[in-house]
This record gives sequence, C-alpha cells and structure tokens, in this order.
Amino acid sequence: MAVLDVAGFVADLKHHVGDHGFHVHDERHFVETYSMRQLWEVDLHPEEACDGPVAFHLAVEVDPRTILAFEDQVLALPEDEDPEERYYLPLTFNWSMPPLPHRPDLLQLATELAGIGGPDLPLEVTALDTFPAVTDPTERTLNVVARIEVSLAQVFKGEEELCEVLDRCLSVSRFLLEASPIWLDDL
Repeated sequence: MAVLDVAGFVADLKHHVGDHGFHVHDERHFVETYSMRQLWEVDLHPEEACDGPVAFHLAVEVDPRTILAFEDQVLALPEDEDPEERYYLPLTFNWSMPPLPHRPDLLQLATELAGIGGPDLPLEVTALDTFPAVTDPTERTLNVVARIEVSLAQVFKGEEELCEVLDRCLSVSRFLLEASPIWLDDL
C-alpha cells in the first residue's frame, strides 16, 4: 500500500484552484513506462478569462525514486513521529501568450512581475521571436514560468499550504490579461 496518494493530492489541488478564482479546463496524466516517472498537467485560467488570450497551466512532476525514498523514511518512523522535510514534489506554473504585435519591454515586465510574484513565487520571463517565413516580420510570443517545491511531508500530513502561491498566480494571470489588449492591439 502506498504511503502517499499523489493522484489524490493532484485532485485536491484541482479543487483548491477553484477556491482561488481559477477554472480547470483540462488535465493530462503521463506515465513513463520505463522509469515510472509521472507528470500531471492541468490547464486553467482565471474564471473571467475563459476565451484567453493567456494560456496557463500547472504541472506536477513525480520522480518514483523520491516517492520510494519518502515511503522508506515514513515506514521507518515510530507511529507518533512526523517525517522530515527532505523530499519534495516540483510544481511548475506556466503562462504563455500568442504572438504579440506590440512587444512589451521584457526587463520592465520582469520587474513588474517580480513585484507580484514576490520571493515565494519567483518568475522567469522569456520571449521567443520567430519568422513564419523569410519575408514575414518576426512574431514574439511571451512565456512566464514559476517553479516551487512542495514538501512530501506536508502532503503526507495534509498540511501543504498553497493559498498564497495560488493567489499570486491569479494576480500574475490578471496582470497579463490586463496588459494583453495593449500587446495584442485589441484596444
């Protein structure tokens, strides 16, 4: 019997994001058959932005070696002791935008988003310029990524607190939504 219910954690997380202003749109679960590594991806968006233009998803990555090491730790403990916080699940939050006709200043954007994400949700801002054809002008897409780790000990005890992180994710989503008409020429 498994000590930790990761699928249950993901299901609870999907329910929890609804309490923080998000709507779950889709979910994917991948299992690598050779290593048994697993990945859950959940597509979401703020409730007020069903039609985009900001695509947002979170990913939970599960390394089976980490889960097995955590289970060994828990099984070796006396019943009344809690496990140490040595093992973590990585969570990745990813926002992306379609090609932007009016390109934002990336340094200014990164600075503004750093103020929203704060130290608990460090954000990485990247842009990709592509040429659809040699004679076409470049198209810039925007991506924002945040990575955090959730303690398996807290998941095991049911004490993981992601409220602050999810509130910050909603603020980032709303910031991008408010800025998108300027970048997309939808004024």
